Amino acid sequence: MTKFKTLDEMDVTGRRVLVRVDYNVPMHQGRVTDATRIERSLPTIRELRRRGARVILLSHFGRPKGKAVPEMSLRPVVAALQDALDGVAVAFAEDCIGAAAEAAVAALSQGDILLLENLRFHAGEEANDPAFAAALARLGDLYVGDAFSAAHRAHASVDALARLLPAAAGRLMQTELEHLTAALESPRHPVAAVVGGAKVSSKLDLLGNLVRKVDLLVIGGGMANTFLHAQGIEIGRSLCERDLAGTARSILKTADEADCEVLLPRDAVVAGSLEAGAANRTVAIKRVPVDQMILDVGSATVEIICDRLADCRTVVWNGPLGCFEVPPFDAGTNAVAQKTAGLTRAGRLLSVAGGGDTVAALAHAGAIDGFSYVSAAGGAFLEWLEGKTLPGIAALEAAAD
Repeated sequence: MTKFKTLDEMDVTGRRVLVRVDYNVPMHQGRVTDATRIERSLPTIRELRRRGARVILLSHFGRPKGKAVPEMSLRPVVAALQDALDGVAVAFAEDCIGAAAEAAVAALSQGDILLLENLRFHAGEEANDPAFAAALARLGDLYVGDAFSAAHRAHASVDALARLLPAAAGRLMQTELEHLTAALESPRHPVAAVVGGAKVSSKLDLLGNLVRKVDLLVIGGGMANTFLHAQGIEIGRSLCERDLAGTARSILKTADEADCEVLLPRDAVVAGSLEAGAANRTVAIKRVPVDQMILDVGSATVEIICDRLADCRTVVWNGPLGCFEVPPFDAGTNAVAQKTAGLTRAGRLLSVAGGGDTVAALAHAGAIDGFSYVSAAGGAFLEWLEGKTLPGIAALEAAAD
């Protein structure tokens, strides 16, 4: 069970609070085009402001590789953050350490908000440099980690800084960790995992960890083809990592030993090309034509998955079941996502999803609001599912001792 302090255990009134957020947001021509990550940081910011803290926001943006790159400045985020805060003023510092940052912090009154310039303009950030972390620490009295999406990085603002000041999790981080703990560390059984996506190679550690923790593992997407091929099933021209057949068989063996049922497609939607509206048909999984590609799970497979999920109490989801970006090959993912959302709304299922294309797939299915929690984190969510220790979480745990 992950143990960490929260804002409830911090006296923040009048204190300078360094809040590590993730404002690495989509931007076009100097304007934020998707403010989701900004909006998710608001509960922490608003609470700290209401309680009289001096709020100092730290974030990275892009990959400037330790140099000041004007196109990667966080300055454009100020306008988007002010809009999200209904017009509350947000100050900006031209640097995240040194004289400019210190002067901007010194000008803050209780309840004020300051955004510092891109942390990655300094090589010390990604190097987890103690001197850079110390320079950041001089700007604050307390540290709040609220960027789960960056928690898998052993960077100065995520790891070293959290060990220099009294530290706690912000509300977003707290929500992420509570839901992930409920889904995998102390779940209600039966537990299912739905794992899709293109390649087995990118999710070997994930699959190896999950088969030891869940009762049912549903495998879809291109990665299912590798497992089918490993069992000697003809998959035609489908995406497949044929060199990983032995690895796939090993994962299936581990699952059997752990009493984890692995559910692979029983039928599939096939077509000669991946194009919107392409001629397609549904075939039994052992009847895939040699000149066709598997592009989605079939209706029989969808029905089986939905029936099995109805018997579960917890589900973790990572990756689509088909090529959801190209209709009609989104039907399988849409149907299973909508079923999961319905079971969740009915109080029969705790559903946690995240990583990569998952958020986009669930949004496309119109099911994202029905899940218990959908993480905006990519790599951090995946590494958590893989059972790895995340530096940002370890630092918060150390602060709680």
